[in-house]
Amino acid sequence: MRIGVIIGRIGDVDGVALETEKWVTILQDMGHEVFILSGRFKKSIVGDDMETLIPGLSFFSPECEWEQNRAFFLPTDEPEALTEHLERVSDYLAIRMFTWLMKNKLDVLLSENASALPAHLTMGMAINKLVETTGIPIVCHDHDYWWERGDRYKTPFPEVEQIVKDTFPMQIPHAKHAVINTYGRDLLKETYGISSVYVPNVMDFNQPYGELDDYNKDLPQSIGLKETDIPLFQITRIVKRKGIVTALDLVHRLDNKNVKLVITGSAADDTRKGYYKELIDIIHERKMEDQVIFASHRILNDRGTSPDGAKIYSLSDAYAHATAVTYFSTYEGFGNAFVEAVLSKTPIFVNDYKPVYWPDIGSKGFKAVMIEDGILTDKAVAEIDKIIHSKKKQKEIAEYNYNLGKLLFSYDVLREKLELLFG
Repeated sequence: MRIGVIIGRIGDVDGVALETEKWVTILQDMGHEVFILSGRFKKSIVGDDMETLIPGLSFFSPECEWEQNRAFFLPTDEPEALTEHLERVSDYLAIRMFTWLMKNKLDVLLSENASALPAHLTMGMAINKLVETTGIPIVCHDHDYWWERGDRYKTPFPEVEQIVKDTFPMQIPHAKHAVINTYGRDLLKETYGISSVYVPNVMDFNQPYGELDDYNKDLPQSIGLKETDIPLFQITRIVKRKGIVTALDLVHRLDNKNVKLVITGSAADDTRKGYYKELIDIIHERKMEDQVIFASHRILNDRGTSPDGAKIYSLSDAYAHATAVTYFSTYEGFGNAFVEAVLSKTPIFVNDYKPVYWPDIGSKGFKAVMIEDGILTDKAVAEIDKIIHSKKKQKEIAEYNYNLGKLLFSYDVLREKLELLFG
């Protein structure tokens, strides 16, 4: 089949983009032709001739930022200008999407979270209009929903609230839904009567990952680590729900100057850099400047070279040098970083993040130091302290988790699910 993927951004390090690349890889291996329509390409995924850029689909486009501000962040007294904008721009985007659909003779669409989370209102509305008008089959890959984000998508306008409820998630009868956790599957059924397929996030267990090699052997030195250091890596973006404050608390309570926290992600998605500033304040207050390293300028999703010629390392390279990883998130749609740690054979310290960790991951038998509600107990700190000082414990945990992860979260599992969704 000829499958058209619609996504806000691709080639980036966020969970939606990373998982979409895996789906594309498997779909191509199954013999399908894949075309991508996006508002932002950080790199080419399927080749320039099969990729179409519409900048207005980007989360960082002026249109999207304006409508998010007017709808949720900085609402005015009257919604008329906003609702007129939403209808006009979504009509325009739907026409552009239709042109793309016809040009590439697409058989089916894949909406990557664009029909689940109202982070881009007019994109979701446009996809809805396109599918309603054409009747084209569509698979909605739903990573998370607006009701899981607290007050983030709260609006004073009943008109906008209705648009959100009618559009996210897509409720067109012939649409198929794939969800990344059992919580989403159960909630869709209970709330909307929508049946869905649970497709966990996966990793390729047949490829080396997180291994030391000639390319990454100088990573520690390049980011300021010493041979005597014990590096704990926080391999996430800097946003509040990632629980990085808890990771700082851990390093502080371990009371060992050789223990360093390396934060690989950037604060690009941190609204007004508020959380980043909070981290900086804590670091200064506790005099932890020598124990925390911000490394987003040297570590990205893939290897490469920076504009000034410096070597760029991949996430895999980061895992290769981690004694362990911290993952104290409070909420995740699934939690790619957990599976990455398992694949790279790296011990992981985790918060029982909602709504996924225990039902879909922790209860399966993985060995991890788990805390609850972001509270670091003396017992957890003592257990972590033993692990980071014992190569034997690290190896035992890593090998056990790797074998279990291969059974539950490999590309073989994804292929079975995609055969079910796409026939």
